[in-house]
Amino acid sequence: MHKQFGVEIIEGPQHWAIIQQKQGFGTIHLKGCWSAQSGSVSEREQVYVRIVKEDGGETVVPWQPCDMSNRSASSDLNDKSEKSEKGVAQQWQITISGIAAGGLYRIESCLRMDDEQPMGFAARGDMIHHVGIGDIWVIAGQSNAAGYGKGPVTDPPEIGIHLLRNNGHWDLATHPFNESNQMIHTLHREPVNPGHSPYLAFARKIRKETGLPIGLLQTALGGSPLGRWNPDEDGDLYRNMLEIIESAGGSVKGILWYQGCSDCSPDNAQTYLERFSNVVKYWRKDLNNTELPILTVQLNRCTGDWVIEEDDPFWGKVREAQRLAAMQLEHVYVVPALDCPLSDHIHNSPAGNLLIGERLGRTALANLYGKSLPHRAPNVRKAVFGIKSPTWMQSVILEFNDVLGELFASGPSEVIFSIEDSNGLLAITDWRVIRGNRIELLLPRPVEGTVVVHGAFEANPAAFLPMDTETQMPMLSFYGLEIASEEE
Repeated sequence: MHKQFGVEIIEGPQHWAIIQQKQGFGTIHLKGCWSAQSGSVSEREQVYVRIVKEDGGETVVPWQPCDMSNRSASSDLNDKSEKSEKGVAQQWQITISGIAAGGLYRIESCLRMDDEQPMGFAARGDMIHHVGIGDIWVIAGQSNAAGYGKGPVTDPPEIGIHLLRNNGHWDLATHPFNESNQMIHTLHREPVNPGHSPYLAFARKIRKETGLPIGLLQTALGGSPLGRWNPDEDGDLYRNMLEIIESAGGSVKGILWYQGCSDCSPDNAQTYLERFSNVVKYWRKDLNNTELPILTVQLNRCTGDWVIEEDDPFWGKVREAQRLAAMQLEHVYVVPALDCPLSDHIHNSPAGNLLIGERLGRTALANLYGKSLPHRAPNVRKAVFGIKSPTWMQSVILEFNDVLGELFASGPSEVIFSIEDSNGLLAITDWRVIRGNRIELLLPRPVEGTVVVHGAFEANPAAFLPMDTETQMPMLSFYGLEIASEEE
């Protein structure tokens, strides 16, 4: 067997790796071994490393001399590399900082025998290909985060959008993200083949508008309740997520969170907001980022037959918690999904995922990347009683924020809103849009006691929700909004 010579990189980024940038720059740590072709060792040989643009070879970081002060490599490096004829591999290392965000880049190394040897004829070295300095986003939650969309759709891979696969290797991001063979972190292993995810479309939107390479870390698991992500409960998936983040460098841009279906129950729905707020607190503490962005999705509908009853309130309570989280917690954002088509009783279809990915991308661009893009869905601000008619007929006026065009009732007069008072739940069949961002509900009977209003709270609410004519987004679902005194 022919003995290798030149430079070998033992520690450093993988091929296809994305490195999280900070304030527009990234840092790369490299370590390795070297040996001269003749087997001789002198004090004049020097390892160099440089970084070039992969698409044309333009220099990004010129040749940098490496630290060779400890010329005898550690036992770990000797185990990974071929020893020189003297029996000991020679060690080098370097940290390159200030690498401009962008890419893709190629990392090259070489061995210069003496100061007079032209760099172009230095001994050969290792290379690392397809490396980007950009933003890493963590995918967390349950099956609609893992991606269970079934069926064909055009959502191709794109150079510069990379995925840390479950086998521990960076790769070009392609569906399915959560394929579970050869996993090294088995806690989020799926029992069946997953499918299409919203997050390639999300990453493509960010890359198109910013030019940044985007890395994705898949940590979601179908069916997982919030408790498995909350360190104060089970927290095993939370700890698993931290291990994966650490394997990718320990720093990320933000969290893409889609979860809640498994908490639509009497025991969990009522406390979802408090427990999710706790998870956000832990994310920010453990990732050392008090402003860590979390992009969430308000739950889509469920058409399954396990729903407790037709007016099951628990889906509405979890959706309300998701709406309130984005209002009460800084740097937490939410997009709607109730207008997105399904592949089955609970999983978003590929077409729905494309829509969700686009909405999340616009939300990130507007709030984190300084882009001026419409991205908010209509969100109810208040509910007040209107003036009674002479025949006791009472109305309720709903006022919405974040309406760029005007609210539009996109379908027939469906039951979208409900009133609840001391006498029980009352479906509203007579309502209309007034003054662009307001909706009037006409109550068919007098109400008593504390009165609240719900909007699209059911597990499978009406299909045609009021929408903004400018953004074409439906209103966010809401639950238990107390109605204030009569409108002036």
